[in-house]
Amino acid sequence: MNKEVLYERIHTMIQSSTKRPKYMALSTVKLADLLGEDVHEVENTIQEFVKEGRLQKSELTEAPHSVVYSLPS
Repeated sequence: MNKEVLYERIHTMIQSSTKRPKYMALSTVKLADLLGEDVHEVENTIQEFVKEGRLQKSELTEAPHSVVYSLPS
């Protein structure tokens, strides 16, 4: 899997978000389908981005309490 292609896709998705501040609840299944990759590999790569500081992971405090990702400020 090309990590940079996945990161660019996620980066674009977050940037195009209409929410303020910009964040996105990512569907790893949809991303894996779009890229033709394994879902577990996509999930692991996203977690690597979080560990590297390229993405920030948080949870919404209001319903639906989704895990969301944003770009570091």
